[in-house]
Amino acid sequence: MARRYDTNDATDRVTGLREAASAVRRGELVVLPTDTVYGIGADAFSAEAVGDLLEAKGRGRNMPSPVLIGSPNTLHGLVTDFSELAWELVDAFWPGALTLVAKHQPSLQWDLGETRGTVAVRMPLHPVAIELLTEFGPMAVSSANLTGHPAPEDCDAAQAMLGDSVSVYLDGGPTPGNVPSSIVDVTREVPVLLRAGALSAEELRKVVPDLEVAN
Repeated sequence: MARRYDTNDATDRVTGLREAASAVRRGELVVLPTDTVYGIGADAFSAEAVGDLLEAKGRGRNMPSPVLIGSPNTLHGLVTDFSELAWELVDAFWPGALTLVAKHQPSLQWDLGETRGTVAVRMPLHPVAIELLTEFGPMAVSSANLTGHPAPEDCDAAQAMLGDSVSVYLDGGPTPGNVPSSIVDVTREVPVLLRAGALSAEELRKVVPDLEVAN
């Protein structure tokens, strides 16, 4: 039976965050609010938990899960060949709606899907998400919807789709918007905008003037 906590209530928030972190440590799934839409999260280093996440969404391994982190410092242990331009994007837009695709450390023992040696990583601008990520560590987090359905902007919509496949729901009220994060590939010499979302190419070019846009 899934448990749900109102993170706008101080007592519920403390209990909910503790229960969510414990659930993730047990390899279970949780739903959390972010600054874009609600996400479904799992331990990024548990292949079984990530597999359960993809199965709960009805999603294949060809669409691997992004990873959310609670601090830019966490990047040092996750990625390699991270350029100065990539750090400038982090400094300018994190926490926020920017996902960076980078080469992950080859020593990492994780299986996020068919990533071809890369990881899509983001630090969300949402206090509940950051508190959970700070408490637990890096989490595989994807939008909390069934594949092909709209990404949920409130906890009710997420729970209606995912039900008891999730152990803990953290209800932070409606999210600020349903526009997804922008995705920039920083594995190349010149960063490439793969998906324009909350951040436009024009905004990103204020930091990276040579930014390319994928066709």
